[in-house]
Amino acid sequence: MVSHASLNRKKCQPGPWSAEARSAQAARIVDDIRGAVERSPEDACAAALRLVTLLTLPAEVDSAGARGGLAPWQTRKVDRYLREHLEHPVRVDELAEQASLSVSHFYRAFKDTFGSTPHVYIIRLRLELAQKLMLTTEMPLSEIALACGLADQAHLSKLFRRWLDDAPGAWRRRNLTYAQAEARSRRSASSPSRAAAK
Repeated sequence: MVSHASLNRKKCQPGPWSAEARSAQAARIVDDIRGAVERSPEDACAAALRLVTLLTLPAEVDSAGARGGLAPWQTRKVDRYLREHLEHPVRVDELAEQASLSVSHFYRAFKDTFGSTPHVYIIRLRLELAQKLMLTTEMPLSEIALACGLADQAHLSKLFRRWLDDAPGAWRRRNLTYAQAEARSRRSASSPSRAAAK
């Protein structure tokens, strides 16, 4: 017998991404990593985490039979709009307007392109932003939740546990410690005074 909790978890897990959407998203994340490696190791670590999360999502089973989807310009425009408006509630009709489509056509095309519903994709983006803010700022979790467009810290915690099986505070402590250790080791390896002393 399947428990209610496991049914709820399966219902809320992200769906598979299409090969094109996964490839485009991976390319954007790799570009983020390249840009952040020297500028900010913490940003690079957060981007690498997003890449790992993306690559561990299940692949679409039958992408060859998929029809429709958003055009590349629509995909870019909708994705950019979502990323710029994460701190506010985003309605599907606003997204459909960005792509110049009816709501029902947009909904089907979005799911074909991104492999998930707009709601699931927005949650994924908000959690990515929350992870980045946890690693790169000292903001309290309550402020991070609001900055990501969530109702409050409890909402952030609920989504974090549901999607990542971890509490946000514990995730932050564990990953921040790792990011700080990596930054220190890079600084000590590139420090000229240590190299001269050897």
